[in-house]
Amino acid sequence: MLLDEPQYGDELRALIDWVEGVLVPGYLGEPSADARWCHLWFEHPVAVAVARPHACWLAWQELTDPVSCGYIGPSVWHRDHLDPALRELRAPTGPFQGCTKGEHQINHRLPSLVPSAWRDEHP
Repeated sequence: MLLDEPQYGDELRALIDWVEGVLVPGYLGEPSADARWCHLWFEHPVAVAVARPHACWLAWQELTDPVSCGYIGPSVWHRDHLDPALRELRAPTGPFQGCTKGEHQINHRLPSLVPSAWRDEHP
């Protein structure tokens, strides 16, 4: 989904809320060498480290609504969206490969792609 400002910043702030409020506490557990995660995930190349969580979040919004997907939606979301995305994101060779617990490897960050709006407080 391609968005222009201010929708882009709003979408990213909502994504960060979902990742930090649902994905991290509910699904990620403790990072390890075999299951990496970076607390500064949004500073990694957008095409990989932001696009996958965003796709998961969009699918989650649709598939966790029993009105539109019935009660099987969450199972479909886990199988078809969450599990494959986490395998790619958390793989030892994934986008967080240079990050270790408590340390962020910034040399694969693309500063021009990290809008300051991502870290702004909500109004």
